[in-house]
Amino acid sequence: MANLLNLERVSKAYGIRPLLDDVSLGINVGERVGIVGRNGGGKTTLLEVMTGLEEPDTGRVSHVGGIDIGYLHQGDELHDSHTVREAVLRGKADHEWAGDPAARGVVRELLAGIDLDRVVDGLSGGERRRCALAALLLEPHDLVVLDEPTNHLDVEAVAWLAGHLVALSSALVVVTHDRWFLDAVCQTTWEVHDGKVDSYEGGYAAFVLAKAERQRQAAASEVRRQNLVRKELAWLRRGAPARTSKPKFRIDAANELIADVPEPRDRMELQKFATQRLGKDVIDVEDVDLSRGEKVLLKGATWRIGPGDRIGIVGVNGAGKTSVLHLLSHGLEPQHGKVKHGRTVALAHLTQAIDEVDAGARVLETVDSIRREIRTSDGQTFTPTSLLERFGFTGDRLTARLGDLSGGERRRFQLLKLLLEEPNVLLLDEPTNDLDIETLNVLEDFLDSWPGTLVVVSHDRYFLERVTDSVWALMGDGQIAMLPRGVDEYLERRAAGLHQPAALSTTPATRGTSPPPPAGASAGDDVAKTTSGGAGSAEARAARKTMARIDKQMEKLAAAEQKIHAELAELASGSDYDRMSALSAQLTELGAEREELEMEWLEAAEVAEG
Repeated sequence: MANLLNLERVSKAYGIRPLLDDVSLGINVGERVGIVGRNGGGKTTLLEVMTGLEEPDTGRVSHVGGIDIGYLHQGDELHDSHTVREAVLRGKADHEWAGDPAARGVVRELLAGIDLDRVVDGLSGGERRRCALAALLLEPHDLVVLDEPTNHLDVEAVAWLAGHLVALSSALVVVTHDRWFLDAVCQTTWEVHDGKVDSYEGGYAAFVLAKAERQRQAAASEVRRQNLVRKELAWLRRGAPARTSKPKFRIDAANELIADVPEPRDRMELQKFATQRLGKDVIDVEDVDLSRGEKVLLKGATWRIGPGDRIGIVGVNGAGKTSVLHLLSHGLEPQHGKVKHGRTVALAHLTQAIDEVDAGARVLETVDSIRREIRTSDGQTFTPTSLLERFGFTGDRLTARLGDLSGGERRRFQLLKLLLEEPNVLLLDEPTNDLDIETLNVLEDFLDSWPGTLVVVSHDRYFLERVTDSVWALMGDGQIAMLPRGVDEYLERRAAGLHQPAALSTTPATRGTSPPPPAGASAGDDVAKTTSGGAGSAEARAARKTMARIDKQMEKLAAAEQKIHAELAELASGSDYDRMSALSAQLTELGAEREELEMEWLEAAEVAEG
């Protein structure tokens, strides 16, 4: 396989801290590499050295001549004065980009809800991020380098992006903490740590197994870290089918590690403990209407969340997931209906906003002033120092000023303070934002033994499947529906446009602990109540069918045009002017037909997305 780029004995330090130390590695044509590591460990520095934005202190970076590298930074290079059309589509009119199926997919998925003629200045951070990603994907590159591409994308968009990247012919290097995404996209995983870069074959699951195998062979892992890896292995082997595909290397030794390991958490024991702490009543949502502006988020929704329930909520951006959490916490009042809390509920809500802190206060003294110890259901007791160390605050970071913490450290500190309050109901809104994989493993391990009711909104599919027992979705029809098959079922419903028709509205109120529907039940039977949104859904499905039909027609047109161009090329040196004239006339007719189809496709797209 041809080589695109090489790092030879590269070192890079900032101050006295080495981020890369004598690193040698390479990227081949078409290779897809995922990069993992702790925040601040050197992942972004590695990308910048690879792409030439930073010069190494020692060593050499070489690449093939004329290589085209597309790099998505954590910031963006969009010009505030440009329109989205100018910044992303290079000023192309709708009929110009809509004729390319790949471009249509990028615009449809990443620029949904963004006016193409809107000025970049004034876009939200998430909208700017999606615009920058779309601009990069609309251009061909030999090597695509992405730094946290899934930030600000919902579950559906992350799944689309994974499929799009796998289909690209270019090589790919991606830094991400999204473990499902790593598994779906990457063939190789690089772990950046202590100035070194270790390479593992396969995605995240393969990385975990291979790392455990290396640790077993070296016998050099401390007990707490080994327990974390063992528990993660148990999840990978016993979790969703996507986790259990065998990597290319031998895994017998890794399987021996988990032969006698229990499930990551004892669901029945946790529910029993939660019932003792919470009683039978936790949160009841009764016949609730909830709107944001003119948009209806919930309509006559009824939902019961019980003790020990571990619930994940999914939905497209703007569906109302954050609003539902505020509704459950009494931070938002419904327009109709009521939300009741049980008498013993002690609720804590982690929002997406990072709390304001006393910049001069110190990490350890602040945590110590909240609580001197915390106890889990399995009898473990943690002091503030031990809990801080588990969450990555070690050495001088224990006494660091809160004002000096990085964004990721402040997020970890915010989460830790919340857990120290010992709530029995925990609402988490995008808790994985700014957390590295090692910290996510610690959080998952902590939640395994945390007895209480958990409701999580997250675009991190791995985290969602790891810590919750049921997945519920806001499908845009005013209801919250339980999905027995989890995120896979959500993506299937979204793809098929399966919203519950009003004619099937016969089900009573559902409960957070409801079992899967009986055999023969329809895909929408778990919706609490339905509204009159069936007609709109039917129009959307018809519009999508129209778009699919037009896509096939456009492919045939493109093939016909290519054939005519080839024949014209053969006739170019001859004198058969009549034939050349006839072929040119055919091209004109095909061009007119293509324009009509493009306009029909755009009209259908508006209905499908509306």
